[in-house]
Amino acid sequence: MEAISKEESSYGYRKLSIYLRRHHHLVVNKKKVYRLCAELYILKPQRRKRIQHPRRLANNREISGSNQLWEMDIKYVYITGEHRFFFLMSMIDVYDRAIVDYHIGPSCEGQHAAQILQRALWKRQLFENDSRPVIRTDNGPQCISHAFEEGYERLGVTHERIPPKTPNKNAHIESFHSQLESDRLSAAEFENYQAAYAVVTEYISLYTQRRIHGSLYDLAPEQFIRAIANHEGNPFVVKV
Repeated sequence: MEAISKEESSYGYRKLSIYLRRHHHLVVNKKKVYRLCAELYILKPQRRKRIQHPRRLANNREISGSNQLWEMDIKYVYITGEHRFFFLMSMIDVYDRAIVDYHIGPSCEGQHAAQILQRALWKRQLFENDSRPVIRTDNGPQCISHAFEEGYERLGVTHERIPPKTPNKNAHIESFHSQLESDRLSAAEFENYQAAYAVVTEYISLYTQRRIHGSLYDLAPEQFIRAIANHEGNPFVVKV
């Protein structure tokens, strides 16, 4: 084919079809061009998408202590007075149910997810530990971004993602956000960002420090953590 010369030689069958229609006024579709290229042995090999960070699917696990599995997810909070949403990204420890760290802001990107993880490791004093928690998320853009993937690899943490349409695999953080909605947000009409921020941060403090959890021997997460550390409660296993 004379059309395939010089710069046109770099075209695949789809771009070559466009070139033939525009410059040679040929009535030809890309399927026919594909067949002709294949017959002439000039078909360009299909480029394979390079996956820098392999996807790890969430595994069934048995959690027997804190800092083994953390779940992370995003909730949108509406500000009535400003007619806009802001983002709450929270990270929960599946075993002790504490909100280890969170991000609140008008935007939420992969860099924020990486920052949450770094702060959470610092708060739990895990930088000196060889064993670090597995981070479980859904497949949102923040959690599949290069910024987050590079962050968890740099911090030596394993990241696993739940299959699509399986929120039960992220049940603990989903439950926290649902509780926040029913206890504080459902009846609230915030005039501005500052008012919404104050309510959400106050609830996170309440949830972690004082709110009774039936699954934690009727203790708040921080009370439960101290009880386990002082051998005042019986450890248990959480199956996820």
